[in-house]
Amino acid sequence: MTLRTTMLTGLAAAAFSIIAASAALAGEIKPYSQQTFETAQKAGAPVVVDITASWCPTCKAQKPIIDELAASEALGPVTVFQVDFDDQKDVVRAFGANMQSTLIAFNGTTETARSVGDTKPETIKALFTSSLAKTQ
Repeated sequence: MTLRTTMLTGLAAAAFSIIAASAALAGEIKPYSQQTFETAQKAGAPVVVDITASWCPTCKAQKPIIDELAASEALGPVTVFQVDFDDQKDVVRAFGANMQSTLIAFNGTTETARSVGDTKPETIKALFTSSLAKTQ
């Protein structure tokens, strides 16, 4: 290998490492499962539950905001659990939600914020941020 090839390979590996590390700092969006949710709560992880429906225009308006916040390195590793309003009625009831487009933030097992029908980026961000607060 030439010096140039070696340097380019090294730079590419370094760039990949930085990208991978950045992705590790961001949160993720996953389908709700009771076991995974409880595991995250027991670990004290910041969590947002997104009760959504595919037909809901408010949910559609929330989606790009939630996607952006979940990917935000500034907020850290907030996990968003999506609950299907139509197919997971038992879970919707367990969270005490009456409507789709409900967002519920938790820090560990403590609920820190809740909203229904909110589509304002700044207030949804505040909800996400509340999940990062340390509980007493």
